[in-house]
This record gives sequence, structure tokens and C-alpha cells, in this order.
Amino acid sequence: MTVTLGHLAELIGGTVLPSDAGMDTGADLPITGVELNAAETPEGGLFAALPGTRVHGASYADQSPAAAILTDAAGLEILRDAGGPDRPVLLVDDVRAVLGAVSAEAHGRPSEKLTVVGVTGTSGKTTTTYLLEGALLAAGNRTGLIGTTGTRINGRSVPSHLTTPEAPALQRLFEEMLDDGVTHVVMEVSSHALSLGRVDGVAFDVTCFLNLSQDHLDFHDGLEDYFNAKAALFRPESALHAPRVVSCVDDSWGRRMAEIAEAPGVTVDTVATAHAQDAVVADAGSRVAPQATWRAGDVSVADNGVQHVTLTGPNGPVELDVPLPGAFNVANAAVAWAALAALGVDGPEAASGIARVAVPGRMERIDEGQDFLAVVDYAHKPAAVGEVLRTLRAQTSGRVIAVVGAGGDRDSSKRPLMGAEAARVADVVIVTDDNPRSEDPATIREAVTAGAVDAADERAAAEGTDPIRVENIGDRAEAIDLAIRLAEAGDAVVIAGKGHETGQEINGVMHHFDDREQVREALARRDRNTAGGAAQEGEN
Repeated sequence: MTVTLGHLAELIGGTVLPSDAGMDTGADLPITGVELNAAETPEGGLFAALPGTRVHGASYADQSPAAAILTDAAGLEILRDAGGPDRPVLLVDDVRAVLGAVSAEAHGRPSEKLTVVGVTGTSGKTTTTYLLEGALLAAGNRTGLIGTTGTRINGRSVPSHLTTPEAPALQRLFEEMLDDGVTHVVMEVSSHALSLGRVDGVAFDVTCFLNLSQDHLDFHDGLEDYFNAKAALFRPESALHAPRVVSCVDDSWGRRMAEIAEAPGVTVDTVATAHAQDAVVADAGSRVAPQATWRAGDVSVADNGVQHVTLTGPNGPVELDVPLPGAFNVANAAVAWAALAALGVDGPEAASGIARVAVPGRMERIDEGQDFLAVVDYAHKPAAVGEVLRTLRAQTSGRVIAVVGAGGDRDSSKRPLMGAEAARVADVVIVTDDNPRSEDPATIREAVTAGAVDAADERAAAEGTDPIRVENIGDRAEAIDLAIRLAEAGDAVVIAGKGHETGQEINGVMHHFDDREQVREALARRDRNTAGGAAQEGEN
């Protein structure tokens, strides 16, 4: 179906202004797509000129071969000052507010022809989408995945720079997936994406809420604002609301989200795990997980970290093997299974697919034959760091050695909290750089170190012991090397913060850096040094 500029104007309540050079109003102009980048807009496409932090997008209109321009009053003034507009303009009050709807319409509303599952929460989005993808593929579906680690189409990786792409790129991606025969799409939905309208125009079939803890407070005005941004995916009055909702009610945020989602025509399934009993989670201080549609229990952990869990749901118990350690991954798997059940894809093939999932940089074991555990994890929020370390503490006979840092140009209030969470659990904490970006790395490390030292002192006083060892090492490779050198048989080394990332951003320059590569190199150096020491001892 051909989409015209006039049709788009009618859809969003905009006004089509003809070019100064022609008599044609532009209403009948066919539009083949939408693009935010002026130079990348195809002929026949619509260039969406947004106001930026420094420059309005309309300033780049002369670089675009677009057939027409979508912009606001400020953008129109810029076009007129430049002697134009030289092509039709679709004028609206707020470009970003209509960008999703326009992009979806221009691409034929592809998400309506797909089964789309959206997953949001502070932690666990990537893992949960991988569990869903693994189950759907194993059950014979052609599946797309969109998230932090990039985009995958039927297991084939397609690089991406945003957890949730901007609306034009997202709708174009849906169209490509549809053309490739994809039937099901699982996608992470970040709070940024919701606040900035990136997922506007997406027809979700199931939406999932995992949890909420401190993060992105450089973008959101407090936790309540952060929660409300995510709630836009679940409010019945929102165009994004799905007919089926899954909410993990292990914390009070999840219970609130389940209540918000309740509405005629909406089925809300709740998930509770024994993890909720590990901490005070209810507003009233209850340690007991509430009754839920799905309940996870009887968790056992094998020596290789695989967890066996029994999920009890509407049709009785289901046995799952979760190939990732940690109580939080039981919750992630339970949410994934509840979503699969909502889709009717909850058979033995789906369960076997979950059992085979591996998630890049999420509790990823680096095994080079050493006699201790080395794990790389993406945990870059205080609560996530605490969860990872507590999980490994429970499964480790020796010490826990943690390498942590905090990113620059982001929420500075969480920096001491990162150090504190690590020092409350680990036996050795090594603070290092983690994408300092434009900030002074030493200043960031000092804040993380201060939190770690304070927590270490408090822990020592409570336990009647000496404070744990806290190191401040700027060079991340050197910090990882020290952690590996300190490890002994039965210990666990956790490199937290970057996970799957392969770059370290310093002063606007991205340097290649992969925690997994660094751990392997450190293990190799350790082996060489050990072998050299043994040889020297033999010569003596």
C-alpha cells in the first residue's frame, strides 16, 4: 500500500505545507520510509528533523535527498531562513511525539503482522529475551531479537548501537524481519526508549516487567519518575499496552505494575520466586512472596551452575533447567516461561531451548582449566552488583574477588553505592575504570572506592574482623590481572560492569577492550608464571 504525505498528516493531525517552488500541495506525494539522519534518508523518504541538544535537525535538510520534511515550527523557521522550504513540509507541534506512528505507517505497520514480546526492567532484560529467543527457536518459530547486545534474526547477529533503536530504524527492522520470514520478535524496552517514543507505533502482544532498582537517574528525576517511564508500557490507556502482561512480583514495584496493568480485556499473569523471601520486599515488611499465577520453587544447583527449578502454574508444575547461575536468573526464566505460556509456546521443545541458552557477558564463565571460577558480568548498577556477588558467595567455597567501576557522564549518585555493594559481599574489591567518557577517571574511582571503604569498615565492625582489601587501580587490564593473580583454588573472580562490551570509551574515543579477552590473557600469564616458577624451582 502506498502511503502519502497527506495520509500521514491526517493520521497525526499535522499540516502539509507545499514547497515554495511548486504549486503541488504535496499531499499526494508518496512516502517510502522515514529517517532521522538527513544524508541517509532515501529519495522518496521523509526526513524527520528533530530539535537536538545543540542544533536543530532542520539545519541539515540541505544534505538530504528526502522527498519531504517532517518538522516543527522551529524547524520550519530554519528552512525559511535558508531560502526554502524547497520541498513539501509536514508540520507538527512535536516531531518526536508522532515519529513512532509515522514510521510504523510508512513501513506498513509491520509489528501488527508479527508476534512481539517486550521486556522491561532495570536488570535481566537481555537474559530474559535470550531465554525467550532460545525457547521460540527450539519450538520451530522464526525469531528476531532486539536488545543491548545487538539484533539477531534467526540466531544471526546484526550489530546495533541502542538497546531499543529509534522509531524509524525499529520499524524498518520489523519490516526486514517480516520479509525474512520472522514470526516472533522479542525485544528489550528501555526506559529511555519509552520516554523518547522509540517504541511508539509498536503493536505488542505480551509485555513483561522484571524489577526496578536505581539506575539512569541522570536521565530520570528519581525512582518514581523512572518507574512511571516504564509504566507507559503497561497502562491500559497507553497505545502500547498489550492484551497479555507478565509482572514479576518479587518486589513492590512489580506488584504496583501488575495493578496498573489490570483492565478489561487485559490478562495479567504474575510471577513469584523464593528470591522474594531473601529480603524485605513488601511495603509492610513481609518476607513472604505473594500468591502469583506462576510460582518458582524447589531450586537445586548443579556443580556446573545449572539450576533446576519447578514452576507451578495454572496447569500444574513445569520442570525447567536454567543454564545460568543466580536466584535472579530463576526469576528471569520464570518470567520468560510465563510469557511463553501466554503465547501458547510452553511445550517440552521450549523447555529444552531454555536449557541450552548462553547469554554474552551475563554470568559468562571464562574457563581455561583454572582451579577457580572466573565470571564476566554486565552488572553495572548497585543492586545488580550485589545480586551477582551474593549468588557466587552462596556457591563458592573460597573467597570472592570483585572488579568493579562506574561509568562517566552518568548517574554519579550510584558510584559510592557500587563500591559499597561490592564490599558488603566480596573478600577483595578492586576498583577500576569503566567507560569514564569525558570525566576524570580518578574522580570516578575515588567515589566508588570511598563507598567500598566505608562499607568495608562497617562490615568489619559488625563481624569483628579486619576490613577487607580494597584496591584502586585505574588501568582495567591491570585490575583484572591482579584479580586473577590473587585467586586461589575454590575462589570466584567477578569482573563486573562491561559484560559483552568490546570497547572502553575515554575522552570521546572508543578503545578496543573486552573483559573476556583480558581474563583469558591474565589466565594465560598466570599459567606461564606458574610454569616458569615450577621450572626454576626444579633447576634449583
